[in-house]
Amino acid sequence: METPDNATPTGIAAKDWATASAEPQYRAAVIDLLGALAYGELAAFERLAEDAKLAPTLADKAELAKMASAEFHHFERLRDRLAAVDAEPTAAMEPFAKALDDFHRQTAPSDWLEGLVKAYVGDSIASDFYREVAARLDSDTRGLVVSVLDDTGHGNFAVEKVRAAIDADPRVGGRLALWARRLMGEALSQ
Repeated sequence: METPDNATPTGIAAKDWATASAEPQYRAAVIDLLGALAYGELAAFERLAEDAKLAPTLADKAELAKMASAEFHHFERLRDRLAAVDAEPTAAMEPFAKALDDFHRQTAPSDWLEGLVKAYVGDSIASDFYREVAARLDSDTRGLVVSVLDDTGHGNFAVEKVRAAIDADPRVGGRLALWARRLMGEALSQ
């Protein structure tokens, strides 16, 4: 259960993994959560690596490659945690692959700026969701989930690049606003 910052956690949130996972339903739910998050991180890696190909400068390409590397490291940590709790990582991720792949296929960006907006909007929604869920997890799992949600710097990078593009051509702002609305609609319909 979520508690104020200065309060002591209660319920599952007050337990460690060894204690909380004794309940089979909780263990299965956490494996599903880690599977979904692991596949999301793997997909984020792939998306950022693809977006790097569209980067207008070598510096932008290198920055996105660095962010993709961070996402892959997050994936590895989640994959390793799944294995450590005796869950087969691929099997844990598989139920979530089609939905995420379909979403990414339906919202494929047509250019560099749309890719930045998509990553910014999508990552923000996912991070907010997983942070809410993490508050209700055992201490070990909560620590892992919060740590893999660490900002890779993509948000600030995306905002900086989009602002610069809008400053250069204000019409870009309208186009990207429509793109963000489309993304939100697709995300909510999934």
